[in-house]
Amino acid sequence: MKALVALILLVQLPIHKAVPAAPPAPLGCDDPESEAAAEAAVNYINGHSHHGYKFALNRIEDIRVVPQGPNNDIIFLELDLLETKCPILSPTPLANCTVRSFTEHAVEGDCDVKLQKVDGILSVLASKCHSHADSSEDILKVCPDCPLLASLNNTEVLETVSAALNDYNSKTTDSYLRLLEIGRAKIQYYPAHVVATEFAVGATNCSAEEAKANVGACQLLPEDQSNFGFCTAVMVKRPSQDLQVDCQLYGHQVPAPDPSLLSWVFQPTGQDTSAGLAPSAVGVTNHNLGLFHNNPVASESSSSEILRSKLSAKSVTKRAVAEAAQHDKVPRPVGFVPPPPPCPGKIRHFDI
Repeated sequence: MKALVALILLVQLPIHKAVPAAPPAPLGCDDPESEAAAEAAVNYINGHSHHGYKFALNRIEDIRVVPQGPNNDIIFLELDLLETKCPILSPTPLANCTVRSFTEHAVEGDCDVKLQKVDGILSVLASKCHSHADSSEDILKVCPDCPLLASLNNTEVLETVSAALNDYNSKTTDSYLRLLEIGRAKIQYYPAHVVATEFAVGATNCSAEEAKANVGACQLLPEDQSNFGFCTAVMVKRPSQDLQVDCQLYGHQVPAPDPSLLSWVFQPTGQDTSAGLAPSAVGVTNHNLGLFHNNPVASESSSSEILRSKLSAKSVTKRAVAEAAQHDKVPRPVGFVPPPPPCPGKIRHFDI
């Protein structure tokens, strides 16, 4: 009898089914974890770029996390970057680099980055970037008299760089400098005719005096002695004739620039060799980030997956926005303030 009662009581006991854990809330673009991933991505992008200038984070456009297992996530980021005033070869930390203002004809970079986070450690698997200067129309609306970016193979730009290098090399007692690449140039016609240029340089194995005898023999210093720098030059052509040149050498740094860069821009030529001006170093749109990179030491590296995931993430975002719109039709209590959307994040500098 007792056994029968126990059986009846057991049958009557409620059965508690295991409730699956709710999925974690989506990561917001301004969450600390997102900002840490973005910082790692920007450092990686600048570390693998060999032209132009360093870029700084302006906004996290989107983030998507795909769990791979315990303490192992794949992270997809969409980033909006802005060009700084620090050349890519400059040893200045990015935190100390000034972002170019809107009226200086700002340059924006758009990047898709794939990272992996294992036991809290972030590593970049692949990245793809492109950049563009803001439209001339937008600049002129705000600042009608601001000079715009000029083509790097513009005749006046090349003349200014050549004259500037000649001027500097004629006055220095140190190493003869050779042009690496022209980074930026602007031409102003009113109220004065002014050409302003910025360009990267490298010290050669010749002194400026030795270069006068045989400039063709002057080659960049070997990697273990390399010394790169950056110059600005302003030439006033009207109403007066004036040239101002300022060059700063950074000293030997490790690692040196990508060897493929050296073989590309430093070929001795017969054109303007008195100024160390090689045709292969000009005509390049150095403000174009143009980075497409797979990390060869990463455990995963499929750049095409970045694009597929980007499209997938955008479709998910669109669905979420549509669902939120439907959800917002439900009456809310007076004073209710809906939480901000997780993405895109805040703008750190300005929108272009």
